[in-house]
Amino acid sequence: MSSSAIEVKICGLKTPEAVETVLKNGASHIGFIFFPKSPRHVEPAQAAKLATAARGKAKIVAVTVNADDAQLDDIVAVLQPDILQLHGNETPERVSQVKQRYGLPVMKAFSIRENSDFDVVAPYQGIADRFLFDAKAPKGSELPGGNGVSFDWNLLNARQDLGNYMLSGGLNAENINVALAKTGSFAIDISSGVESEPGKKDIKLIDAFFVAVREASNTK
Repeated sequence: MSSSAIEVKICGLKTPEAVETVLKNGASHIGFIFFPKSPRHVEPAQAAKLATAARGKAKIVAVTVNADDAQLDDIVAVLQPDILQLHGNETPERVSQVKQRYGLPVMKAFSIRENSDFDVVAPYQGIADRFLFDAKAPKGSELPGGNGVSFDWNLLNARQDLGNYMLSGGLNAENINVALAKTGSFAIDISSGVESEPGKKDIKLIDAFFVAVREASNTK
């Protein structure tokens, strides 16, 4: 658990130094991305090696985008994640199938721009173990997440029917206080907001983000 009252998931990790830094800061979750189009993509064996230091300290999350059974079989066998995050167009039926196949909790990601985007969430309630709300990708982006853009956090503040979720999309040390205040969220996910360039985690930015989260949590 994070040293603050907020669960913090750092996603898209690729180096031992980044893993060490997020663990030192008390991250509750660490995420590895298995999507070749992403600058944060890793192979299962690489992720497994990086995850060794995190076992028992933080939940290990495998992030995929419309992955088939063969890809998931490989990831689960090699990485042995604690949670599967589905960040594509997976249907409720697919989420249920994945849960049954691997016996692991599933976090389903949704892309949000306006209030009506939450309408697709209802069929997943009671199936997905947790939701992740990210901003819709900018036009032309091939990445469903990690684009460094946010959505209107006031939309979440008005919704009391969404259950257990993580807030994602465009978070950084400068805006996390406002994001938490507007949404009331107790769980956050960040990737590009602690990078010096796409796919390259910055140790100083990671440290600064956790300082900002701790300060924000003290005001909640």
